[in-house]
Amino acid sequence: MKPKSQRGHIRELLWTSGPAILLLALTFWVASRFVAPAPPHTIVIAAASKGSPYYRLAEQYRQFVAASGVTLEIRETSGSLENLKLITDKTSGVALAFLQGGIASMLDAPQLRSIGRLFYEPLWVFYRVDAPFSRLSDLAGKRVLVGPEGSGTNQLATRLLAANGVSASSATLINMELPDYVEALEGGKAEAGFIVLAPEAKTIARLFNSPRVRLMNFSQADAYSQRFPFLSRVELKQGVYDLARNIPPVDTALVATMAALVVRDDLHSALVNLMTQAVIDVHAMPALGPKGEAGVLGRVGQFPVTVDPEFPVAADAARVYKSGPPFLQRYLPFWLATLADRMIVLLVPILGIGLPLVRFAPMLYTWRIRRRIFRWYGELRKVEAAVTPESSTEEFDRAFAEIDRIETTVDGLSTPLGFSNQVYDLREHINLVRRRLAAIRVQKHQVEPKSAAAGSSAPELVAVRQTAT
Repeated sequence: MKPKSQRGHIRELLWTSGPAILLLALTFWVASRFVAPAPPHTIVIAAASKGSPYYRLAEQYRQFVAASGVTLEIRETSGSLENLKLITDKTSGVALAFLQGGIASMLDAPQLRSIGRLFYEPLWVFYRVDAPFSRLSDLAGKRVLVGPEGSGTNQLATRLLAANGVSASSATLINMELPDYVEALEGGKAEAGFIVLAPEAKTIARLFNSPRVRLMNFSQADAYSQRFPFLSRVELKQGVYDLARNIPPVDTALVATMAALVVRDDLHSALVNLMTQAVIDVHAMPALGPKGEAGVLGRVGQFPVTVDPEFPVAADAARVYKSGPPFLQRYLPFWLATLADRMIVLLVPILGIGLPLVRFAPMLYTWRIRRRIFRWYGELRKVEAAVTPESSTEEFDRAFAEIDRIETTVDGLSTPLGFSNQVYDLREHINLVRRRLAAIRVQKHQVEPKSAAAGSSAPELVAVRQTAT
């Protein structure tokens, strides 16, 4: 069993440090409410079919984030429309998705944020050489391929046709898979066809190689880009697609959407940072072919585009574009930097409260110990003030008994070693008061030492008496 004095010290420490510990614990709990949990190790991105531009990009992103210990799971889909449905469905598990420009209006998706626009996806309008036309309004009464029902191509084609007064009631709109366009146009099943694909797609190459099919020049390209903010005017220079065969034979204007990488607004900010870094790393330099040639529409530094006409740009992505990776991620591994970021959020309020407490707790402890000592000075002063030369013998007896009680209590006080001098001072002052009262009693009442209330006060009275004589 611990000695009484040691138990007293522990009790005092608890009285002084306990509230500080509770306050720190409360601060820690409150701060933890504002700290995001650790980012997940796996995230899912909705791409398209294997071999598509979306899927190939996702594979490049996967390699980049894998170096930071993050697994990017690629989900194969039918394209942008399915991607949009998946990323707006919280139960799908999809946190990122590639979307074709212009399909955002198909669903209300306020929870989506953009990480940037990645590359051009031109809208190609091919037509049969025996049925030429120069504007989309000329397609009234014609058979037109508008892509698979519900696809991004279908949505964009019908939207642009409607802007030109062409609809299913004034033309024959045919839903067909994109690879079947070549046979449909060559076989006369349609006079024209809309298709949204990257220039490197095999279907585009087949259409360019067909002698019965030509590419339409968008003479109103500037008007379309002004009317529809998600469209941009692009130009295929003469021969840029195939220099040897001079394809296209003349400069040809097109309109193009820009593919976007979007994220849910609840994706962990550290992962948004990391994916933005992946986008910059992959798209800052356009992919080169086996002979070191850039793509048909690729230009160094053109992508990623950080302004998005359809989705608000994620705040964390905007910071990376403006200032680069977060400071800690420049010098520390991703997971260590993420942990440090979270700990800083906890430490700032804790240090803000903890440092003053570190200074205040010792002061409180000292005050409590001194208070235990000084309270007996108050008791001693009351005893001294209660006795006057006119006091009766009984009053003097009560005063000496109270002094003895105070002395006994002080002898049992539990105080740290550093306060021993104050305890000894108190004992000396107790004896001083006892001697003073004894002197008053001798002088006033001429009491012999042996009658002085007996007990511990008698020796003092003897000493006072001898001094007086």
